[in-house]
Amino acid sequence: MSTEEDVRRIATALPETTERTSYGTPAFYVAGRIFARLHEEPGVLVCWRADTDERQALLDADPEKFFTTDHYRGHAGVLVRLGRVDADELSELLAEAWQARAPKRLRRPPG
Repeated sequence: MSTEEDVRRIATALPETTERTSYGTPAFYVAGRIFARLHEEPGVLVCWRADTDERQALLDADPEKFFTTDHYRGHAGVLVRLGRVDADELSELLAEAWQARAPKRLRRPPG
């Protein structure tokens, strides 16, 4: 189980990440591009993916953890139920979101 504080701790540890508000909730940016934000619904994270295929793979793999709404139709972001992911999985999701949005100069090759 992860919390909003886990999101903040993990996200702000990523290179050149800043926190500011988006849609009235805390959001995390790299080089001015949002990669994650806490949703208006408590315990839910909006987390960017590289593309909609990657998002769909998560939705198909575990609908108890990942979901979407009509608002995000066609969007590469996925909604994550924080209570259903542990800190390791949250770290991986946020790192991937950061990689998807960070400029090339900041990205490191995987591994």
